[in-house]
Amino acid sequence: MKKIFVVIALSSVMFACNNKAKEEAALKQKEAEKQLAIKAVKDSLRLDSFKKVELVKKEQAEQAKQEAALAAARRSGARSASYASSGSGGSSSTYGGTQATAKKKGWSDAAKGSVIGGVAGAVGGALIDKKKGRGAVIGGLVGAGGGYLIGRGEDRKSGRVQPKN
Repeated sequence: MKKIFVVIALSSVMFACNNKAKEEAALKQKEAEKQLAIKAVKDSLRLDSFKKVELVKKEQAEQAKQEAALAAARRSGARSASYASSGSGGSSSTYGGTQATAKKKGWSDAAKGSVIGGVAGAVGGALIDKKKGRGAVIGGLVGAGGGYLIGRGEDRKSGRVQPKN
């Protein structure tokens, strides 16, 4: 009977040590694979950003060439137009000057913040105040104001609204 207990005890110790080592090795291998995957993603993002910068530089160079060509055409066109009849009365609109940026569609962050803050404030005010209606109104107003201020700041950061100077 003693021999059976000794054999069971030794085998359990052997299995316990053996499983831990395998698990630790597997965890280390998984961790190493994760690190390699993260590094590969970072490298690909870095390469992608360099490619984007190169494309932007090429586009800017092409745009500068086009603007120079338009300016030269305007100069030569203005000289020839001065010799032409002066009764044309129209102006050339080939160069539009600065183009208006496309306005963003949808709700601004200020509007979203106002709505979310108002609802959250109304719920909070109704829960806190004993007179449910009064607390909801006051909380809604305070929450909407706070949400608007936070959302307006986000709009300024994103460029939707020009920051104050």
